[in-house]
Amino acid sequence: MNYPHIIGWMKTEAPTSLADDLAGRDDDQLLDLMQSRPDLASPPPPGVAVLAQRALSAASVNRSGEELDLPSIAILETVSVLGPTPVAAADIVKTLSGRLDPADISARIDRLVDLALLWGPPEALVTGPHLAAAWPWRSRLATAAINTLTLEEIREKIAALPERERELLGTLASGPGLGRTRDAALGPDSDRPVPRLVREDLLVVVDDQTVELPVVVGQLIRGEDPSEPSDLRPPELTGAGGRKIALSEVDAAAAGEALEFLRHAGDTLDTLGVQPAAVLRAGGMGVREIRRLAKLVGVDEKRIGLVLEVLAELRLIDSGFPVPDISDGVEPSWAPTSSTDSWIHQAAERRWFSIASAWVNLQRRPWQIGGRTPDGTPIGALVGEMAEGAARAERLLVLEALGAAQAGADVTPVSVARYIAWRHPRWVRRMPRTTITETLSEAQALGLVAHGALTSAGRQLIAAGAADEVEKHTVAAMARSIPSPIDFFLAQADQTVTAPGPLTPELAADLALVADLESGGAASVYRVSESSVRRALDAGRTGTELVTFFTTHSKTPVPQSITYLIDDVARKHGQLRVGVATSFIRCEDATMLAAVLNSPVAEQLSLRALAPTVAVSTDPLIEVLEALRAAGFAPAGEDTTGALVDLRTRSARLPTPRERRTARTSALVPPTRDRLATVVTHMRSQDAANAAVATRIGAGGSAVTGGGTPAAALLQTALNTKRTVRLGYVNAQGFASKHIVAPRMIGAGQVVAVEPGSEEEHRFSLHRITTVEIVD
Repeated sequence: MNYPHIIGWMKTEAPTSLADDLAGRDDDQLLDLMQSRPDLASPPPPGVAVLAQRALSAASVNRSGEELDLPSIAILETVSVLGPTPVAAADIVKTLSGRLDPADISARIDRLVDLALLWGPPEALVTGPHLAAAWPWRSRLATAAINTLTLEEIREKIAALPERERELLGTLASGPGLGRTRDAALGPDSDRPVPRLVREDLLVVVDDQTVELPVVVGQLIRGEDPSEPSDLRPPELTGAGGRKIALSEVDAAAAGEALEFLRHAGDTLDTLGVQPAAVLRAGGMGVREIRRLAKLVGVDEKRIGLVLEVLAELRLIDSGFPVPDISDGVEPSWAPTSSTDSWIHQAAERRWFSIASAWVNLQRRPWQIGGRTPDGTPIGALVGEMAEGAARAERLLVLEALGAAQAGADVTPVSVARYIAWRHPRWVRRMPRTTITETLSEAQALGLVAHGALTSAGRQLIAAGAADEVEKHTVAAMARSIPSPIDFFLAQADQTVTAPGPLTPELAADLALVADLESGGAASVYRVSESSVRRALDAGRTGTELVTFFTTHSKTPVPQSITYLIDDVARKHGQLRVGVATSFIRCEDATMLAAVLNSPVAEQLSLRALAPTVAVSTDPLIEVLEALRAAGFAPAGEDTTGALVDLRTRSARLPTPRERRTARTSALVPPTRDRLATVVTHMRSQDAANAAVATRIGAGGSAVTGGGTPAAALLQTALNTKRTVRLGYVNAQGFASKHIVAPRMIGAGQVVAVEPGSEEEHRFSLHRITTVEIVD
């Protein structure tokens, strides 16, 4: 084992306190400590003694336990068993060597020393009074007697229990695993259920009124498949018989899912732009609106819930009164925001990155939409009050587990659950198997996971580093996975059009106008029909333009079935002309207009003939067009000049909100190493100031309390005699500190001074100085 900060200490010179140990560490070791335990540096401690006090507090020890794996917890439990401290590292290795490799035990002891959870030389490790606060449970469960048995032996123990005892274990397994009972104080000879379960090692006594269910027992009762409890080695992250797929195949499959999700997101924005969804009184979107959206977009309700939540997190949709507002300001609606127009024109890989990042940071669980809370309340979509702070952590744990596997390894949910239980034991009871399965399903839907493996882009997304660097590498990885956009398609005789890859945005928009999408993905299939051709003609295209469009972009000869269809629809289209007068209908074929006037739609629209080829209506233009089309006619809209006009509905828009819809949970952001270096420098300065010895009065020294003229006079004396002083100082934020400095200049209400051994100047305002002492 390596303890660089205690090299040279004799066995009898073990530190008596953590403060002594930390004082013996160099600056890099203190930086590593505060980076691993960022709560120790906030606010900056005024000295190593205060740093040690914080590190020993129960709250800080508890917080550090979040990052400890199962072997580290077992080591801390072993220290507690072998204690009271000091405990020899060799004894810890000996106790756990049957469950973990000695080298791994030694490495984790080193890590626990680095974290200041243990300290001292290897033969006399010391710990603090709140060591148990780092455990994921109340009692010593990692080293419990039940863990010496195999899973099969534990199953047999449970199966042999009477029904009452099994019910008791089932109740504890469905909750936090702790039970309050006076029977915990009964002796082992009692026939009560709790003492019998304690004798069988199926319960562990915490105190006279509390018992705790061992983790492995709870997992077996819940029907989970845990690792062998005696083995502290990391579980293998494999599945499907150890199958491994080339990472390039994983990336290609995930890219298809990513493109499909982007298409569904775009279709959802288009649908909400045409017909915004009503906002419920309690907030969110109702079941009826979700079903309508799912039907129009062509997905199931579970997927549309995921799409909506991600779009709302990106602030691409929001609730309010959009423009145009179909409710006329009566009720708010869910509609796209103004950010949509710029987002849809970004490259596919950048749109995907924004989608994937939003999902990772989402403070809600979209897969729970449609379910119920423990109190029976339905869980709706886009309900801000349903924010859940643990949701983001759950996704990161699952992605981290996949990232720990070999690239391309097919990892099953069981393997992921085992790895999380080993790497983050505190999450065993917080994270049900359903959460892992549903999180993996969402990750696959977004293109982060394919074939049970994390993609190259997914690995970059969860990598450590600056945000801009993570974005750069993630976008580049997805760009390599997504096929390059193509500007052609293949027209087929059955009136279908196949796009063998993602189309350029312009071509995709033009093709979607004249053909209906039948199946999406990396390769898409469209169908040309009479209604789709009429849609293109209504938008202002001519039959000749449509034929030219297919001829230009199809790599195969355009089939006659498509050209005949276009010509036939174009020949009928526009024979009826509807204009604004309030509305007028004109037709060069008097026979056709007569047919319209003799049909039921004439009475519906209150049509009146002005001439054999002209009729008028009091209804708006768009209503006349819709009624004639419903009656089987094929009219076209025109303006006052006779030119065809595009009468498609314009998308509604909301202003983009400045802040996210859901409230963020506060999190402690790890400080940068440069900032921590400043903290360490400040601590060293405070320790030096506290350790300095004031010059004796009889030897010509002096001390002044308070600033003003006396302090300035003493500082001037130190300047003239080139002496060092200890300054007490309070900055503008009210933070008190001490400094050992040598005055260089006094004037303009300030003291310019340098620390001994340094040429860097520091400025102190005279009115903020609290004490001045000349020191040796």
